[in-house]
Amino acid sequence: MADDRTPITGPIPIYVETTPAAVVLDMAALTRLVVADVLDALLHPADTGAWDRLHELAEQPAATDTRLPYEELVEQLADAASSKVPLYGARALELAERLARAAGVKPLPQQMRRAS
Repeated sequence: MADDRTPITGPIPIYVETTPAAVVLDMAALTRLVVADVLDALLHPADTGAWDRLHELAEQPAATDTRLPYEELVEQLADAASSKVPLYGARALELAERLARAAGVKPLPQQMRRAS
């Protein structure tokens, strides 16, 4: 089965790929957002706890003194991070059923009262 490279749209596009044993969801945009959130936490001006811990780890023997600009570091970490989640066997169908139920039209509370 050929993959449809059209993403499921939304704030985080999701690409669906298939393998002989699984359905794989590619959420690279989510990975980039998570990495950016981590960097924002590290660079937060009022709370330096994460930054201090990063520096403590960086002072260990394998540390280097090179620093990349913010955007390059986000790209580097996002490219190194996994963005694919395999779903084996019936889990892909379970996810599809749950998504279909979650995305279904639901009456608003006002509409429910009127129908009674």
